Amino acid sequence: MFNKRTKIKQLLQSEQTGHEVTVMGWVRTFRNNQFIALNDGSTNNNVQVVVELGLLDDATLKRITTGASLKVNGIVVASVGKGQSIEVKAKSLEILGDSDAEKYPLQPKKHSLEFLRHIAHLRFRTNTFGSVFRIRHSLAFAVHQFFNDKGFVYLHTPIITASDAEGAGEMFQVTTLPIDGSAPKYPDGSINYNEDFFGKPTNLTVSGQLEGELGAMAFSEIYTFGPTFRAENSNTTRHLAEFWMIEPEMAFYDIEDNMNLAEEFIKYLIQYAMDHNRDDIEFLSQRLAEEEKQLPQDKRSELGLIEKLEFVLNNAFERITYTDAINILLESNHYKKKKFTYDIKWGIDLQSEHERYLVEKHFKKPVIVTGYPAAIKAFYMRMNDDGKTVAAMDILAPGIGEIVGGSQREERLDKLEARMKDMHIPAEEMSWYLDTRRFGTVPHAGFGLGFERMVQFVTGMTNIRDVIAFARTPKNCEF
Repeated sequence: MFNKRTKIKQLLQSEQTGHEVTVMGWVRTFRNNQFIALNDGSTNNNVQVVVELGLLDDATLKRITTGASLKVNGIVVASVGKGQSIEVKAKSLEILGDSDAEKYPLQPKKHSLEFLRHIAHLRFRTNTFGSVFRIRHSLAFAVHQFFNDKGFVYLHTPIITASDAEGAGEMFQVTTLPIDGSAPKYPDGSINYNEDFFGKPTNLTVSGQLEGELGAMAFSEIYTFGPTFRAENSNTTRHLAEFWMIEPEMAFYDIEDNMNLAEEFIKYLIQYAMDHNRDDIEFLSQRLAEEEKQLPQDKRSELGLIEKLEFVLNNAFERITYTDAINILLESNHYKKKKFTYDIKWGIDLQSEHERYLVEKHFKKPVIVTGYPAAIKAFYMRMNDDGKTVAAMDILAPGIGEIVGGSQREERLDKLEARMKDMHIPAEEMSWYLDTRRFGTVPHAGFGLGFERMVQFVTGMTNIRDVIAFARTPKNCEF
């Protein structure tokens, strides 16, 4: 069997010596024609392979270059060098794939994140992205573990949809009609979508929430975890055109139940990563500390990455109303000294700078804001008794602002229909959604967590394009 190998992470953890192993991986460095640092992606740590002089001919030695892939059979021995407790003394070595040292872009030196975005197909081989994507894997696994243990049903909601869940943003259109101007048209010049594949205009989904509510009305508790799409021309460190969302929907929940679940969920994910990816988090923490040394003192984080994560785990999230948030911002020295770019008054949608001030400067911990003005929120959010605000909640996190958005849903048919009428949402097209209020309606709630923002938070990466394998952004669809 070819693949009878030991993973390097497992080998380094065991620290046993005297036995024969086969390891495979990619060369990080090769020194003195003797010492190979080999990595297989299971950990950032390399295993040192020692090649005794005379074991390999000169032609083979010249092929052991950075990036080349090897299969090594040898004996595990105690290491006399610094930095590792064991090493592999090679008995045989096979080169599985050559790597031209003159052309390989990942030479053993420090590369900028911007450079690595241009070679995203190779950046996984770096320590930084090795850590990021192992943590991303753990967080994705933890999502399913959390909801499965609570008895939630995992629901796959449509990626192609005929509805805009909440007017959440520009949508990518899905069509099989020709785009050269020859698509069938009505006499007034508008496109005749009866001839399209689905017989109507369709788009890539911005959210699985509305379909998720249908599931919650039968299973009590469901969650979705899938890709969502926004065709917004946002070239920022916080936005992607394609990203992953986790959206639980729960029957028999009110806004407080919703907040409690979301806080428990976030803490569970962080704890899981801390328990299963400690080495990777420690590496990224050191990397972030080095990066922040280049920043002015007032731009540096008060807590290191690990301290920040532990602080979130060990403290209850602050809970305030939107009205409280506006008053705090208006009373702040930041506002009085005109340091905010966007104005502040009751009724505005909080901007990222406002959110980050609340969590990073004022409370210095995650904050849950509730009771937003109805005018700036979606039609399905439950109207509060004051007739002005809705039972919405946003969770704001240090470094990135909003990480979770959710609400108690409007379960009262008459209130929901009135709200849809006010917002010019055609009730006849949403009859399927309104049926959940016609036939056995119950109080229910849900939220959405942007998975990439969660990965950003746990890894300390400052650009969202660095926590997804292949970023989809305006004017960029490489790989």
